[in-house]
Parts: sequence; structure tokens; C-alpha cells
Amino acid sequence: MNRIKEVLEEKGIKQTWLAEQLGKSYSIVNGYVQNRQQPRLEVLYEIAKILDVEVAELLEKRNKDYE
Repeated sequence: MNRIKEVLEEKGIKQTWLAEQLGKSYSIVNGYVQNRQQPRLEVLYEIAKILDVEVAELLEKRNKDYE
């Protein structure tokens, strides 16, 4: 699971803008945002760079109960 939706909301950025920056369709980016699909690692790093955040900020922390 990722936190792309939360980071976009925190920064006031629209999914359409992120899709344009990534060169991907809105439906692909929406899939990432809604956690229906996960971006490849390279794409996750690109998203982090575009949003000016660390990759770790885009990932949900694991619950210690699952470790």
C-alpha cells in the first residue's frame, strides 16, 4: 500500500498534473492513488522526485503486529 493520495492532498497537487509529469495516463496514476495497483520501484522513485519527498514518505509504515 502507498500514501501517494495523502501526499498529493498535503501538497495540493492534482492527479492529472502528476500523470502529465510522469508521462502516464490519468487512469494509471489513479490506480496508484487508489491502491488498485502499485507503481514499479523506478516509477515510485520518479514520483518521489516530482513531489519532492523521500520515497519512504510514499510508503505506509508496517504495523508492528505483522513483523
